[in-house]
Amino acid sequence: MQLPPQHSYRITGFSPTLSAAFRQKLMAQGLLPGTCFTLVRVAPLGDPLHIETRRTSLILRRKELALLQLEAIEAIEAGDETC
Repeated sequence: MQLPPQHSYRITGFSPTLSAAFRQKLMAQGLLPGTCFTLVRVAPLGDPLHIETRRTSLILRRKELALLQLEAIEAIEAGDETC
């Protein structure tokens, strides 16, 4: 899945292949199902990716972000307090 910078996404779940330990690590960093984030920028060679949630700014590798099930959200919805 191509993720263009400055777009917002909602986490809908985790990949079934994700280990329980890594799932716990992501959840401890605030990446829970239902959480919205914005892709701020992509490094020049395409990896890593800088994302921001309401409380956290994180740098993740593309393969780590691929383990999240995502849905794109509209710009109007991104400003919604439910995210």
